[in-house]
Amino acid sequence: MSDDDLDVRLRDVVEADLEFFLAYEHEPEAVRRSRFTPRPREAFLRHWKANVLGDETCFVQTVTVDGAVAGSIVAWWHGHRRFIGYWLGRPYWGRGIGSRALGLFLAREENRPLYADPFSGNTGSIRLVEKHGFRRSGTVRHGEDDHVLLVLD
Repeated sequence: MSDDDLDVRLRDVVEADLEFFLAYEHEPEAVRRSRFTPRPREAFLRHWKANVLGDETCFVQTVTVDGAVAGSIVAWWHGHRRFIGYWLGRPYWGRGIGSRALGLFLAREENRPLYADPFSGNTGSIRLVEKHGFRRSGTVRHGEDDHVLLVLD
């Protein structure tokens, strides 16, 4: 079976998914590429339950591949801007899964403009959102790191 034959879907998040998301957030190469410091388990679960699943303005979906939890995609408000973010487990990188999942998500998330701000060194993530029509609109600083600000009108 080729990667083109994989069944990539989105569904609502269930509590059991959080353990997968936690493990994916702690993967060392993902941490290096995203420049995101992983949270300890209890802080991670508190954040997800209160700030993501507990925020009715967030739209969050679990990405599945052939029924297995592959990651998550979320849209949230930060001030007057609507941002998207995503996280896939390392076994799902570089196979077109992120692109397919993001396409499905963007068809459901109707707010525009949408923003993304991946770490400037994460070229794969930047390419992924650009492939879906996001354009570069500047840079933003998170801590000591520059991030590319991209927008989809």
